[in-house]
Amino acid sequence: MIELILMQRVEKLGQMGELVKVRPGYARNFLLPKGKAIRANAENLKRFESQRAQLEAQNLKRREEAERIAERVSGLTVTIIRQAGESGSLYGSVSARDIADGCKEGGLTVSRTQVLLEQPIKTLGLTNVRVELHPEVHITVVVNVARSLEEAERQARGEEIVREEEPSLEDELRAEIGAAMEER
Repeated sequence: MIELILMQRVEKLGQMGELVKVRPGYARNFLLPKGKAIRANAENLKRFESQRAQLEAQNLKRREEAERIAERVSGLTVTIIRQAGESGSLYGSVSARDIADGCKEGGLTVSRTQVLLEQPIKTLGLTNVRVELHPEVHITVVVNVARSLEEAERQARGEEIVREEEPSLEDELRAEIGAAMEER
């Protein structure tokens, strides 16, 4: 285990300024390169304590800005058009990158890493997705996945999308044979 000082709040780990012990891989591959933590040694502890007030003020400023943005874009709905089968399963999936691009079109600029998607969306319909604007500020974006804009509008109104089945070749042949028999 490696001991680190958190430079910002990390979900499920701790608050800014806390000393935490984490596995070496988590520290080496995530926390240290992203600047979320620094190694806990005497020199870094001293430097952190001298800059603590400044860092907390910067964090507070960024959080307040994120809260203002969250108020402005609350209730954001992102519509994504995809091809899908009759059962509603997508040919492919909707990823965090697709949602981030949709948010940009809706007036909210976020990176794909800020979109907290547990697993890709693989079916048509409405899905709530969390977006992290700041480590302490999250909003919920409604992702509307549909085959067309008309279908997306119907889903948004709450209508159930039932696909009308197209007649099979057999049904068409039966209809033609029935019409031909009636003509006789």
